[in-house]
Amino acid sequence: MIDLRLLREDPDRVRASQRARGEDVALVDSLLSADERRRSSGVRFDELRAEQKQLGKLIPKASADEKAVLLKRAEQLKADVKAADTERDAADAETQELLGRLGNLVHPDVPVGGEEDFVTLETHGVIRDFGAEGFEPKDHLELGQLLGAIDVERGAKVSGSRFYFLTGVGALLELALVNAAIAQATAAGFTPMLTPALVRPQSMAGTGFLGQAAQDVYHLDKDDLYLVGTSEVPLAAYHMDEIIDAGKLPLRYAGFSPCFRREAGSHGKDTKGIFRVHQFDKVEMFSYVTPEDSAAEHQRLLAWEKQWLESLELPFRVIDVATGDLGASAARKFDCEAWIPTQGKYRELTSTSDCTEFQSRRLSIRVREGKQVRPLATLNGTLCAVPRTIVAILENHQQADGSVRVPEVLRPYLGGRELLEPVSR
Repeated sequence: MIDLRLLREDPDRVRASQRARGEDVALVDSLLSADERRRSSGVRFDELRAEQKQLGKLIPKASADEKAVLLKRAEQLKADVKAADTERDAADAETQELLGRLGNLVHPDVPVGGEEDFVTLETHGVIRDFGAEGFEPKDHLELGQLLGAIDVERGAKVSGSRFYFLTGVGALLELALVNAAIAQATAAGFTPMLTPALVRPQSMAGTGFLGQAAQDVYHLDKDDLYLVGTSEVPLAAYHMDEIIDAGKLPLRYAGFSPCFRREAGSHGKDTKGIFRVHQFDKVEMFSYVTPEDSAAEHQRLLAWEKQWLESLELPFRVIDVATGDLGASAARKFDCEAWIPTQGKYRELTSTSDCTEFQSRRLSIRVREGKQVRPLATLNGTLCAVPRTIVAILENHQQADGSVRVPEVLRPYLGGRELLEPVSR
């Protein structure tokens, strides 16, 4: 959530942010009104309680006639205090509910618009000309079947659409990717973490995934637990309700976990293969820093993502995501999109978001600097979303005979193997 003081001092900035996101601007005025009622009812309650305490001191000393008047006033005060307390609680609840619906303040440099209004910041690598090499590229599913690496038919039989098995070399490729990604993150100073896949509502809400993203989340009604769509959620909630000494910052974690997404609203999109699925594994970077360092940390996370994709020898571009495609928690987001030959376009492989103080305020995570205690900043960045990375590797490194060249960074984790060979032709 945003700082209420900032809302009061500069409501136009908050309105502009909501407008840029394509969200409800009227929410700002509703929140201002609720906050005013919350503060005025709080003042009213304090005044009545002060009078009530003062009256309690006067009654024992009063004469009989005065006491009768004071007792009558005390009875009225009791009712007024109770009413003021109820009004204060109601206004506070409304304020918190409205505040929870407000997205993070958009960074001023973010391009305004929807999904297609991003700005391309840079491109890396060379897109292969398969025609010049004399063959038509196969898609990742055909390659996966040739290699004995992907089985979507049995995935659908067992679990339904958008589920899959990674088999044989496909399973080994996932393990190689995860180990290589964790190795890079550890070398960069991240603490490796294996995180819970089920979290309580306060953890999911605190990271901002029960607002606009709620339709994409799996909920276990009987247990009131949520399946995470990313280890960002448990990593953000890891320090919930804690005060962290400034000397310990930055704190950086690399979480590995399964991820679960309904993919609501994606009917008909990417139905073939394993690009868009309901369950996948991912290595996620997560940082806690001071608010002043969040922009620099955002660039560091992006640099680590670029290092990873370059090590996989993939052509990719970096985009500055537009305001309408940010997600509630992010003030700014950069995506790295890899070239997918059979689709003839770049597709998202990694993403990094600067959430500034938005999540830490909701989760009550603060930093102590001397005598000052204040919210800190949180950031997240995908290092390796496994299925999409497998898609990009298979399609970009395929050979004419259906084999796939293994990027050098992965070879130590695949027994030195340089090629993935077809098991059937």
